[in-house]
Amino acid sequence: MAYYNDIAQRSDLVERTLGAVARFFEAAAERHATRRVYRTTLDELNTLTNRELADLGMHRSELKRVAWESAYGTASN
Repeated sequence: MAYYNDIAQRSDLVERTLGAVARFFEAAAERHATRRVYRTTLDELNTLTNRELADLGMHRSELKRVAWESAYGTASN
């Protein structure tokens, strides 16, 4: 019994270009979503009073760092 496998390579210029454009827009959408998490977190923390922040063990100077860690998962330098 004989088998024949035909594997199509996507080396066509148009397909490679469309793939690159799609990856660009996917990465942009991901960056936008992450930035939105950062902004939403920062905005919500900024609405808290100093007393409420103290109850959470935070100071107003830490809000950007906390929002950054929430969105990106690591501490900024």
